[in-house]
Order: sequence, then structure tokens, then C-alpha cells
Amino acid sequence: MNTENKTGYKSRQDIPKQYKWDIEHMFPDESAIETHISEIEDGAERFTFFRGRLSSSASNLLEAFRARDAVWQKLEKIFVYAHMKRDENNTVSKYQAMTDKCRSLAAKVSAAMSFFTPELSNMPETLIKKYLGEEPGLNTYAFFISDTLREKKHVLSKAEENVIANFSEVTGALGDIFTMLNNADMKFDNIKDENGNDVELTHGNYINLMKSKERKVRRQAFEHMYKPYMSLINTISATYTCSVKTDVVGARLRKYKSARAAALSADNVPLSVYENLIDIVNETLPVIHKYMAARKRLLGVDELHMYDIYVPLIDIPKEIIPYEVGLKIINEALKPLGDEYLLRMNNGFRSRWVDVYETPGKTSGAYSFGSYDSMPYMLLNYTDTLQDVFTVIHETGHSMHSSYTRENQPFIYGGHSIFTAEVASTVNESLLMKYLLKKEKDKTKYLYILNMYIEAFRTTLFRQTMFAEFEKLTHELVENGRMLTSDLLCEEYGKLNEKYFGPNVTNDEQISFEWARIPHFYNAFYVYKYATGYSAATAISEKILNEGEPAQKRYIEFLKTGESNYPIELLKGAGIDMSTETPVKSAMDTFKKLVDEFCELA
Repeated sequence: MNTENKTGYKSRQDIPKQYKWDIEHMFPDESAIETHISEIEDGAERFTFFRGRLSSSASNLLEAFRARDAVWQKLEKIFVYAHMKRDENNTVSKYQAMTDKCRSLAAKVSAAMSFFTPELSNMPETLIKKYLGEEPGLNTYAFFISDTLREKKHVLSKAEENVIANFSEVTGALGDIFTMLNNADMKFDNIKDENGNDVELTHGNYINLMKSKERKVRRQAFEHMYKPYMSLINTISATYTCSVKTDVVGARLRKYKSARAAALSADNVPLSVYENLIDIVNETLPVIHKYMAARKRLLGVDELHMYDIYVPLIDIPKEIIPYEVGLKIINEALKPLGDEYLLRMNNGFRSRWVDVYETPGKTSGAYSFGSYDSMPYMLLNYTDTLQDVFTVIHETGHSMHSSYTRENQPFIYGGHSIFTAEVASTVNESLLMKYLLKKEKDKTKYLYILNMYIEAFRTTLFRQTMFAEFEKLTHELVENGRMLTSDLLCEEYGKLNEKYFGPNVTNDEQISFEWARIPHFYNAFYVYKYATGYSAATAISEKILNEGEPAQKRYIEFLKTGESNYPIELLKGAGIDMSTETPVKSAMDTFKKLVDEFCELA
């Protein structure tokens, strides 16, 4: 195995071309962006022609739908380009300005088109049925129309919708404010690594440092990570509180019972799905507590601290997995998905879907992104670890989902709800985990991978459910007239952390501030979908491995569906019913078996 780590590039210019995404494929000449913007502005202005005329004829309604899609498709492309260029280096102001311009443009387009949904909602259903029969082209939009009518009671007047649209630029800025604070302005101290060398703490290397076998390194990383958040806690608290209030006020304006009901309504997901997830996970917390007891025992510590929860419990020789080697492992793990899936995937890697390595100013973490008519790009911060291989296969699942969908669905259904998107990524992770466990004959390495599997459950299903419970709490507090202070937020988060990790873990002061560094909270009530997605993916991967080709084909067909139906209905096509408790309970049963096996063998 190669032991030379190729990461640690000092600038983007140092990175070979094949390791950088081909964004220029979207706009070979940036001067074309201004032309694009002019076309969007003209299209939005011309769209006002349809005001008061949607119901005049079937052909007029179809023309309005197509004109609407054309404008948003162009705007999506520019926004994606600007966003990804910004993420290459957040310290370059040019693309932040371009992103802001796109957001302003989106607000203008929303305002110009704000009459569309109220007018469509007010059309008699008999007339809509008549038009659907007269104009075959409208069949493309049948599901969208049906969904719009479902939400009819929450649509406001034309004037009110126009006001909300004009304010979207302001209300949507809170996430951007946190992103800039978190990725561009916030600075972390250097810490000493295992060899006594100074290392700059970053979002990208934090988890790797928390996995260090040297406890003092983990403690330093933990304390220094939270230090700037603690010093800025009042600013972050005010930002988050404003975000929660925006959610609550928006839901009230649209006559939803709660902000959570408003958020789940977009996917037509019953509140019971959210409640069932929290309840079933809470019932399974004793298994987490058992695992934490094993962790404390295996680490041989008197007190198990929060900086001790990521370090692998099983020692194996440090393994460096270069990016190319990681891709080979991924290809082997995903063979059960079929040759066509692998061919499409590898063509994507060769076509430079991926931005691989961390550089100064680059957005931390990883994601899959793109517009309807672009490549399904992936941002990584690859550091040559096995965990990075899991990150690559996760984001590859998202990008493959996008590739299949955009090839098979029109623009209006070309995206994905996170409810289904996280299934596509986690099926890949699950197949990788099962592949590694199956092929491993060495007991020590087997235990190491088993520990990784348990950690994947803990850091995805349990952690995201804990986040979901926190979001539920904070929004309900505001809805009940409580003020969200930094002290209250830290107190409540600390209680949750103690409940989830149990009596064997010391509830360090710093962990009460963890909520302040979670970007997910600025897009309320979506993190639960990671947990439901993990549950669904666990079931689907088992079906693929046990049933073979029939399950594989059902899954590929699922990847093609985009947003052409409600998420729960789309997943039924893949053989999973998330409206029941069964998938989450099944996932919890799997987790219990993993923990029991680990505790017995370790």
C-alpha cells in the first residue's frame, strides 16, 4: 500500500487538472454570464404577460409553465456556477458578489412570478381537468398541478405572495451569513500533532485529529475547535434565533400549525414519520449507552470525554489510501449495482465531476451539486483515509442519482428531496461497508471495520435524530413565546447530548456549544431525512445483496424518478414504506446486532 500522502496542497494552482472539477464546462467564457442574466431578467419581465391569463386556454397555461421553467433553469445554472466558484476559495470576493447577485435576481424572478401559484390554485379543478385532456403537453405538469392544489389553503393572495417573494433575499441570507462566518472569517489556533509539530486546525482536519490515538491531541483539537464559537456565541445565537423566527413567522403566514408542519408539507410527509423516528431512536438509546460503556472499557480511561468518542477502538497499522486506490475499492463495492451503473460512474470521474483536495479558503466538508444541464459535480476535501473513501462513495451516490434523474425527467422534476437523495448516497455507503466486512479475514481488521459500521450508524442515524430533536425543541419554544438566548440554547443542547450519550460519557462544557457550529440548522427540519434515508438505504442494500437483479433494477428505476412523485411513494417503488415504523425499527435491530457482536468480540 502506498504510504505517501499527496494531500496538503498550498494553493489551487498546485493541484493537477485531473483532481479539479471542470466548472468551465458550464461557462467557458464568463462574459456569457451577463448575457444569461439579461435573458433571465427579460424572461421574468415577459412572464408578467401571463398574469390574469393562466386560465384563458390550455395552450396559454402550457406556455406559462414552459416559460417559467426556462427562466429558472437559466438562473439555477448561474447560481450553481457562482456558488461552486465561491466554494473553491471563500476569500475571493468576486464569486461571493456573484452569488449575492444571483440571490437578488432570484428574489426579482420570484416576485415577477409570484402570481403564478395563487392563480393556478384558484383555477377550478374541473377546468384544469378539461385542459389536461385538451393539451397533451400539460401531462408533464400533472403531478405539479396536483401538488399545488393540495397546498391550496396555504397559498396567499397575489399581493401577499409578492411581498414574501421580495423579502426572500433578506430571509434567505442567514445561512449565507453563517457560512461566511464559519468558513471565511473564523480562525482556529494551531495545535500540536502526535509528533509535536504545529498543525493549523481546520474544519477539514478536525475529525481526523479527533481520531488521534494521542489523547492530548484530541483534547486540544476539541477545545480549540469550540474556542471561537464560545467567544462568538451571542452573535451566532442571534443569527440562529432570527432563522428560527423566520421559519415560525413564515409558517404562521401560510396558516400551517407549526414550522415543522410547513417544512414536512413540502414533501407531503406526515408528522408521524418525524415523531416515530425520534421515539424509536430514543427507545434504542440504551444500545448507544452500552456501546459507550464498551468504548470507555477499551480505551482504558477513568472518564470518557466527548473528545474520546471518535477515536477508533481497534488498532490497525495506519493505512494511506490515495484517491485512485479509493476509486478502485469503490468500483468493487458497487458491483452489485450492475455494469451500467459502474460505466456511468467511471465516465463521470474521467470527465472531472470531482474537486478532490483541500486548499486554503475552500469550503469544508463535501457535497454533490450541479444544475439541471451541468455535470453532477462533487466537492471533496480528500485526505487519503478510509473515511474519505466513504465520503467519496457517499457523494458519488448523490451525483449518480442526479445523472439518472436529469436524463429521465424534465426540469421541473429534475431535483431531489433530501428524503430520497440521502437514500442514494447511503445505499452506496452500506454496500461499501458490507463489502469490506465480507472480504476481511483478519479478526483485528474485521473489528476495526465493524467499529466503523457502528460509528456510521451513530454519527448519521443517531446524531441526525438528535439534531432533529433539537430543531423540534427550538421551534416549539419560539412558537410558545419563549426567547432563545445563548444560555437556553446551550442548556437544552447539553441536556440532549447527555440523554443520547448516557451516563458513561462526561458531558464536557464545550459540547453544549456544538449547536453553534452546525450549518444544517439554517435549513430547518431537513436533517431528520438523513436518519430516515439511512434507515431506508440499509433495507434497500440488503434487498440488493439478497435478491440480486430484481432489487437492483427496482433501485435503478428509483434513481430515475427525481421529484416526479412524493418521496414516500417513490421509495415504495424501491420496496420500502417509510410511512410505517418498519424501516427505522429494522435499522435499529441491525444496529443492536452490530453492537452486540462488537462487545462480544472486542
